[in-house]
Amino acid sequence: MEQEIQFCTTTDGASIAYATVGSGPPLVYVCGWPGNIATEWEREFAREFLESFAAEFTLVRYDMRNTGLSGKDTDDFSLDALVRDLEAVVDELKLDQIALMSLGLLGGPIALTYADRHSDRVSRVVALGPYLLGSHVITEQQYKALSDYVTAFGRLATPDDFRDPQRYGLDPETVNEAARIHEESTSPSTQAALLETLYRADLTEVAERLDMPVLVLHGSGDGRVSLEVSREVAARIRDVQFVPYQGTGAAPWADSNVILPHIFRFFGAVPPQSAVKARRPEVGMFSILFTDIEGSTALTQRLGDAKAREVLRTHERIVREALRASGGSEVKTMGDGFMASFSSATRALECAIAIQRAFAQHNESAQEAILVRIGLNAGEPIAEEEDLFGTAVIMAARIAAHGAGGQILASNVIRELVAGKEFLFSDRGETALRGFEDPARLYEVRWQEEE
Repeated sequence: MEQEIQFCTTTDGASIAYATVGSGPPLVYVCGWPGNIATEWEREFAREFLESFAAEFTLVRYDMRNTGLSGKDTDDFSLDALVRDLEAVVDELKLDQIALMSLGLLGGPIALTYADRHSDRVSRVVALGPYLLGSHVITEQQYKALSDYVTAFGRLATPDDFRDPQRYGLDPETVNEAARIHEESTSPSTQAALLETLYRADLTEVAERLDMPVLVLHGSGDGRVSLEVSREVAARIRDVQFVPYQGTGAAPWADSNVILPHIFRFFGAVPPQSAVKARRPEVGMFSILFTDIEGSTALTQRLGDAKAREVLRTHERIVREALRASGGSEVKTMGDGFMASFSSATRALECAIAIQRAFAQHNESAQEAILVRIGLNAGEPIAEEEDLFGTAVIMAARIAAHGAGGQILASNVIRELVAGKEFLFSDRGETALRGFEDPARLYEVRWQEEE
């Protein structure tokens, strides 16, 4: 498999080098920092990662202006200018529908801005470690100091690294080689200008306008963008999946065995087996909790996107506060609901009750009441790539779907695990759950103080 390199010109005259490889739906890998599409393709650590996508998609990559194989005759490195690079490539290839994947430091601002301006063309977006404000990643003092350093010594000096690479079993020489590709791909003055673009980036309004599905990924080892910063981006996007994972966060090729399954599933595809390193499934007893806002679609239609997003942010804050207080682990969020796991059925029930009581208190004075249904089940799901799978998980989701706003429904397994504890259950009888041959006995958990 070999890539084809060609050139195009932006509306302001910059020459942009781009490469295509593979077949299938077009997937544009948005350039997030200086690189070299030819050199990266020749390096084994990067090529294995890139070929994973080329096996399923027509993978499109490019070098941003003044970097790699692109022309070196422009001095505009504003966010608008970097978006023009992407626009030129997509227009040159005459692509009507594309998916975007941004895995670099400036990739998020470029991809999300393009998606906002060309929503008719963009079907889905993947963003690794995105942020609303560049000042959340680098302060004015930091970017000026780094710019001075880059200009004086000609070396890349951004916070584009990750904590403790040995923790992830990475070869130090491979890490250094990846850094050299970035350092050697452009001039110190361009690097310094891009640092200022990073600092001045503002995606606050853009994120709220996006109307296509977005997958937000955040690696625990990301030393540039905190979990809270990426989570805030996800909170402002209407149709979002937020997936925190254990990994570098700054070296996608090193995190491939974790992030590839999430990305491919998001695109409705299956990653090639050769691209995903074998991992021994973790088995153990988990209690699974699902939340879901009753009538979320009608709420959006009634309030409009902006006000509905405010309601969803309140929902996310309340649920996450309860998860932190009860020691629950957020597995993922689905926009209007959460999936969480607990090592204890007692803690899972306590969290569910705390969530419902918090929403009841909120609804007493809120203009828009938030009615949440919660489903609970326990079992031994399969844990892979920071997600949980299996019958126990599916049943928990089906149980939640049977509830009404303000209800907590639990399986008989949950009830038996907390026998002797001071929880009140009401038998709701045998219930047919979609996809299950035998009916399940469900119980409503009573949470109101007077009960």
